[in-house]
Amino acid sequence: QVQLVESGGGLVQPGGSLRLSCTARGNIYIMYAMGWYRQAPGKQRELVAVIAGDGTTNYTASVKGRFAISRQYGTITIHLQMNRLTPDDTAVYYCYADLTLPTGRGDYWGQGTQVTVDS
Repeated sequence: QVQLVESGGGLVQPGGSLRLSCTARGNIYIMYAMGWYRQAPGKQRELVAVIAGDGTTNYTASVKGRFAISRQYGTITIHLQMNRLTPDDTAVYYCYADLTLPTGRGDYWGQGTQVTVDS
């Protein structure tokens, strides 16, 4: 099967930066899209940023100009550079992948990594 391995996250002061990374491991044929969702306490999970297999990116409005998603070619790894963080960015961030394996196409999720923005 597939495993999404997340790294990064932690505690940062307002205005600071963090970098999240996610690597998809397994027998993967095609990566259609990978990205990050987040869920704050008491709120629904929301899309933060996504990058398609062709490199096209999309961001939720609240992070445009502050966050940048990128793909590390040669591996199935994405990075999310988060700058000018605010307390509203505090949430558990989940890596997401739309992949095709020998068994077919499916959606996969990481276990989540906590991002806390607090002074």
